[in-house]
Amino acid sequence: MDHLVYATPDLAATVAAFTAATGLTPMPGGVHVGRGTRNELVGLGPGRYLEIIGPDLGQPDPESPRPFGIDELAQPRVVTWAIGSTDLDAAVAAARAAGFDPGEPEGMSRSTPEGDLLEWRLTSAFTEPTGLVPFLIDWGRTVHPSSRGLPQAELVSFMGFAPQPGEVAWMLDAVGAELALAAGEAGLSVVLGTPRGVVRLEEL
Repeated sequence: MDHLVYATPDLAATVAAFTAATGLTPMPGGVHVGRGTRNELVGLGPGRYLEIIGPDLGQPDPESPRPFGIDELAQPRVVTWAIGSTDLDAAVAAARAAGFDPGEPEGMSRSTPEGDLLEWRLTSAFTEPTGLVPFLIDWGRTVHPSSRGLPQAELVSFMGFAPQPGEVAWMLDAVGAELALAAGEAGLSVVLGTPRGVVRLEEL
């Protein structure tokens, strides 16, 4: 796992609720210029983190819909997740050979509050619309966001639900991802260990 994506229609309100529930104050990540979003981050141990992403009110409305279906959200939700790759093109080719197309890689960037430019490549986040199958991300030479001294939570539990888990399992295998699956309404469940106890993100 590289990171979890917790999307919200109101970033300030969600960060405040997260802080009240966990005792952790997320660190500002940066602004996605032209996409109308910004994010705040919490570490989940070495090499992985939680991204809280929502509209950036300091930007004009973007020409295209905001990523991760943010414009359609009524409340915060863990919408998808990412796994890291050091050779994104090879990982995409392997997934396609296994019968699943994770989407064409594209380059992205954001500016941190310190003025640093982070650049990375990733595949489509919604090739598989329930968010259970992760997108792939390659940070290249960019220093990974988890190394920025983020406030830390423990990832106690991470699992997915699907009406027919077998219909998702083969896609997970195709991209080389591992996710515990159970039968149920499609979605992701995240439980964190925090200074104020165990917190289930979907209940915030």
